[in-house]
Amino acid sequence: MTKTLAPPAERPEPSLQDIYGQDRIAPPAHMRAESRVDMGDEDISIERYYSKEWHDLEVEKVWRKTWQVACRLEEIPNVGDHIVYEIVHDSLIVVRESEDSVRAYVNSCLHRGTQLRKSGGCIQKLQCPFHGWTWGLDGKLKNIPGDWDFKHVDKAKFNLPEAKVGLWGGFVFVNFDENCESLESYLEILPDHFSEFELEDRYMGMHVAKVMPCNWKLVFEAFAEAYHVPVAHSQTVPYYGDSNTQYDTYEGVRHVNRMISAMGVPSPSRSNINPEKSREAVERDIPFYATGNPLAEGETLRDRIARTARERISNSTRQDTSNLSDAVAVDLIQYTLFPNFVPYGGVGLSVGYRFRPLGDNPEKSIMEFFYYFPKNPDGSHPEPAKMTWLEEDEDWAKATEMGSTAMIVDQDTDNLRRIQRGLRATKKKGTTLANYQESRIRHFHQTLDAYMRKD
Repeated sequence: MTKTLAPPAERPEPSLQDIYGQDRIAPPAHMRAESRVDMGDEDISIERYYSKEWHDLEVEKVWRKTWQVACRLEEIPNVGDHIVYEIVHDSLIVVRESEDSVRAYVNSCLHRGTQLRKSGGCIQKLQCPFHGWTWGLDGKLKNIPGDWDFKHVDKAKFNLPEAKVGLWGGFVFVNFDENCESLESYLEILPDHFSEFELEDRYMGMHVAKVMPCNWKLVFEAFAEAYHVPVAHSQTVPYYGDSNTQYDTYEGVRHVNRMISAMGVPSPSRSNINPEKSREAVERDIPFYATGNPLAEGETLRDRIARTARERISNSTRQDTSNLSDAVAVDLIQYTLFPNFVPYGGVGLSVGYRFRPLGDNPEKSIMEFFYYFPKNPDGSHPEPAKMTWLEEDEDWAKATEMGSTAMIVDQDTDNLRRIQRGLRATKKKGTTLANYQESRIRHFHQTLDAYMRKD
């Protein structure tokens, strides 16, 4: 049985909960709670980051057995709209079959295996580009050219194979396993925690993707802890409470974990930071908070950026934000849904990303960043953003729509390249994790190991 632990007494002060105790407007109840389970302290085996054999097992036991985000509903608003979702060798056509139905078909002609669709768009039928075999949006075979020569084919038995489809928060999820658990069960605590964040009332405002020089799991790990921030992102220490971060794992919860980092407070790794220098630093890196005005007497940086955020969110969404908590307005509220989806809580701009293997290469991966903007009060919104694909040797900073996030990700990308190479060079059989600050990584790998052991 999993043992529940108290937060470590040795962690730097103030704790996140101490900070919340001083906020002018308190956060939601689930953000005022802490949860930590004992997962041991064993090293994580390193072959999982580069072994082709391990990669092949992941395909069978993880990628073909878990729920994964394929797209947003607003990306396929009309009947016939579709995207192509690919993971290693598997490919799905995720299509709006009708106004109220989304389906996911295996992207392969049942005649001789030709890929039916290479990219998204809008169609009224699924037709093979090689010989013209045609299926309807309902997946039923409609036409076989020269059907006189295929008397042995029963059209009623030639429906396109499907993956499972589930919807949550405006996202379309897919699962290749016809015997999988329901999406509702798989999401565990996520819907309850996100109930006030209203992800279904947002639209894709930015989408940027790039090939990363490392295994997909290393991408997850780089963004799952703030322990590396004072060294890797030293420009943020005047305003980012890295060592104040709270890490939550939950008893009996397999797929979800969380971390919350406070904004507007300096890192405990630096002492005696001048508040005005902190204000200048956060306004330099995050123009959303910029006012150009010095802090007033008695005003803290956290007070300032929370008030500025409430005002600007209200102006952009035309909603009353006067009771919006400081934490929801400004903090980094990051969740992971195993295996590869990371949504952030909050209002105004919300962030998300996903990562997945690059084909059969266990030492490269694909990472995608999303920004979700609030829809208009009447539910309308601009066209969802088209994906910007960066070249592998291009910096994330080339995607100017990412703002200051790009600098952070470029810094992490450089380190991820070094980590992947270092794991090949090491004579050590495993990586060693901190018990608290890297607990989300351990939780992730214990869930991964459980899937890898399944028959």
